[in-house]
Amino acid sequence: MVLTRKKLFFYGLTDLPIAMSLFPVAVFIPRFYASDMGVPLAVIGTILFLVRWTDVVTDPLMGYISDHTNSRFGRRKLWIGLATPLMMLAVFQLFMPNQGQVWLRPVYSVLVDDVHMNWLHLGLWSFMLSVAITMMLIPYYAWGSELSTDYHERSKVTGSRAVFNSLGSLSAQLIPALALLIFGIGGSSVVLQLVGLTMLILMPLCVSLTLFNVAEQPYQPRQQVRIMEGLRLMAANGPFKRLVLAFMIGSLGLNVTTPLYLFFIADVLNAEDKAIYMLSFFYAASILAVPFWVALSKRIGKHRAYLISFFMLAFAHPCYLLLGPGDFWWMLPMTLTTGFAAGGFSQTLPNSMKADVIDLDTLETGENRAALFFSAWSFAQKATASFGGAIALFGLSLVGFEAGVENGSDELFGLRFLFSTFPSLFFLAGAAIVWNYPITEARHAEIRAELEAKAT
Repeated sequence: MVLTRKKLFFYGLTDLPIAMSLFPVAVFIPRFYASDMGVPLAVIGTILFLVRWTDVVTDPLMGYISDHTNSRFGRRKLWIGLATPLMMLAVFQLFMPNQGQVWLRPVYSVLVDDVHMNWLHLGLWSFMLSVAITMMLIPYYAWGSELSTDYHERSKVTGSRAVFNSLGSLSAQLIPALALLIFGIGGSSVVLQLVGLTMLILMPLCVSLTLFNVAEQPYQPRQQVRIMEGLRLMAANGPFKRLVLAFMIGSLGLNVTTPLYLFFIADVLNAEDKAIYMLSFFYAASILAVPFWVALSKRIGKHRAYLISFFMLAFAHPCYLLLGPGDFWWMLPMTLTTGFAAGGFSQTLPNSMKADVIDLDTLETGENRAALFFSAWSFAQKATASFGGAIALFGLSLVGFEAGVENGSDELFGLRFLFSTFPSLFFLAGAAIVWNYPITEARHAEIRAELEAKAT
């Protein structure tokens, strides 16, 4: 298929509402359910951790189903379409629990008392959102890996998706920021309500535009390996294991900082009402950085550009430790640096490298198992998010920090250390793993040549 700018635009568009809904889950849901809904931080950490681990079943199952679906709607498009209403319902219930619980309270009352209703609501709809994300993202990302077989064009595909991903996260900041600036209303509950309503409008529109404007490769049933044999071959794929391990360990650093971001600004800098502005700068920097990372990867190679993003994050993050009350705008240089690095680190480079790894598997098995690989990657990503979030929230509990109350200097130092210096250990460890990554542009050209020779 010819990879035009129009096709890149419409393909990446679906990631906008997805990111718009996922960002508040990571940043605002923990503080909202702790402060406004009365759920203890340790309970929130446990619920989110356990929900993520249900993906050990749902992710590979969805990967296998998507790879072997044969319908007139396509093997990827069908599941993206089915996931859309489920994801919208889960966002409504999770982001606006006071409205969502109206019809569910009689059911909840049979199972739990009033004190634990919010616990049950958070657990149930976090799980439903996780299932919907699995149905959506695994076919969607696998579809992206099939849009091009070119080493550099794949970075354009993942770059387009990364731009819309960051734009969705940025929109999740700008919408409540405008509400605060124009109407003077703010807080976690307002953020969730405004972002939730916007996402409910944009998601069916964006998904429809993607499904109707981007073609999918026709289904080609060429299964040559059994499921367990295929998993064994995946586990033996050295470059894939190295890439996913580097991504997991490095991403632990970012996932530790994500739920702590709002706590850091509110309790260390005493500037909770300005948090939206700093988060907006972070995602604006991520968007603007994507063309740079695509160009740099073409010039020096994907894994070397990936390494640079690791080091930028590792050396910028400890600078946050220097900040204290009233230093909100001194946070800006660190935010711009980490946001710029995240433009390559989170989406663009590792996803492009992953598509190259799938080619190696196709050469060895004779079968395109893109969705199965993306399911393994998705599970690794979600497991990392669960561990990172758990480390952050349990870490806060361990140092004695409490949400919504006045904390002492020791508790605030614990928060500052967890947010600033601790994540750099993970960034440096991830960089060490991805060092000398074996699939270069030359090696990928050899793989593609062998695949084309087999096809003729």
